[in-house]
Amino acid sequence: MAPKFGTSGLRGLVSELTPGLVTDYVRAFVTACPAGTALWVGRDLRPSSPALAATVLEAARGMGLETVDCGAVPTPALALAAMKAGASAVMVTGSHIPADRNGLKFYLPGGEITKADETAILRALGAGPATVPGPQPRPCTTAGSAWVARYVTAFGPGALAGLRIGVWSHSAVSRDLLLAALAALGAEGLDLGRSDLFIPVDTEAVAPEARAALRVWARDAALDAVISTDGDGDRPLLADAGGRLIPGDVLGQITAAVLGAETVVTPVSSNTGVDAGGRFRQVIRTRIGSPHVIAGMAAAGGRVVGYEANGGFLLGFAAQGPAGPLPPLATRDSLLPLVAVLSRARLAGGLAALVAAEPARFTAADRLEEVPPEAARALLAGFGTDPGQLEALLGTLGESCIATDRTDGLRLTLASGRVVHMRPSGNAPEFRLYVEAESPERAEGLLRQGLDRLSHLLRGLSSGAGAPDRI
Repeated sequence: MAPKFGTSGLRGLVSELTPGLVTDYVRAFVTACPAGTALWVGRDLRPSSPALAATVLEAARGMGLETVDCGAVPTPALALAAMKAGASAVMVTGSHIPADRNGLKFYLPGGEITKADETAILRALGAGPATVPGPQPRPCTTAGSAWVARYVTAFGPGALAGLRIGVWSHSAVSRDLLLAALAALGAEGLDLGRSDLFIPVDTEAVAPEARAALRVWARDAALDAVISTDGDGDRPLLADAGGRLIPGDVLGQITAAVLGAETVVTPVSSNTGVDAGGRFRQVIRTRIGSPHVIAGMAAAGGRVVGYEANGGFLLGFAAQGPAGPLPPLATRDSLLPLVAVLSRARLAGGLAALVAAEPARFTAADRLEEVPPEAARALLAGFGTDPGQLEALLGTLGESCIATDRTDGLRLTLASGRVVHMRPSGNAPEFRLYVEAESPERAEGLLRQGLDRLSHLLRGLSSGAGAPDRI
């Protein structure tokens, strides 16, 4: 696919992220947005990321900026360090998508760019370089350790004492910092599944073979939990002592409660357990994507937090941890929900017991890959214009629909109380399906049924049939 600029920055095939294209976007960003004291640059562990980061640094230097090279570092650690310095930042990462793709995430001195900033950057494409280049980049080697120290200060060095926790390292740029964080918080950490090759890990759609490995590791090493993140370290993954994955939105609602949040902002794809029990004064639903969550948090104010179904957590107020202060960080973070949930589980008899105390709403998500965007849009449009097509899908699932929501894609509330939510990815050629049900088993079954039927319908569209075939 051609490089695309949107909710998660610029993304595309590595072969199409040419030095000229990357330079143009960096120049446009510097021209259209406040750069602050400098431009800080970080990267993930993809093979293409070092060269792309070098291009970003040179492009910014060519605009007369001071630049800081943070090397391989998680996205939230880069954002935290840059914001503390009053600087802008660019993270070179494709997040969870395959290694043949990559991208750039842009940060202002105050945090992530907004939708308005995206528009301004696109308008500024074609900006020329400054006449006087800036100095050579200076290195920064402390961004990662400062990220870890933030949570040790807030939760205390004994927060995870006595726990035996595996770290599925794979190719996550966060892997060594996760191990360091566990040690600093009093836990025993075990390095598992480290890879020199880049492995795309989507915390919302973990592959069956990875799920099986989590169960084996947890059993054979007698672990209390297994933790990990996606490639750039802004989405958490947490499995319990049985190797069972805990959904990201469940991590989010537990973390919100641990921090004493009053308002929760979360996309329509998150499960409805956050609405139950009256723990929060207000729950605000948005479109999917951290810019929409951040906008909702800014509008709400007060003791507000945000999270996504992928588990990325955003803190919008000055919170107090068990051991010390926890300043705001309104960008997607993985370490906060991992530490908050594990520390609470240690006092609650384990992760399984903690999760069992939450409302009985369970989500599952996966995606169909290499789906042309036009086919995905046509399928969703067809569900709106042809009632029979939607009825055919629901008949396959053995359900009927009582409410629809088109805030982002198409979300169906079923008569059983279950939820089916379909949407094209905003940054990759993928069609995503989110489901919610009363048990993990029913959610997984509904997900598999839905993906099978959607795959059949999309094949009909992609083959040029013009409309999905009926059952």
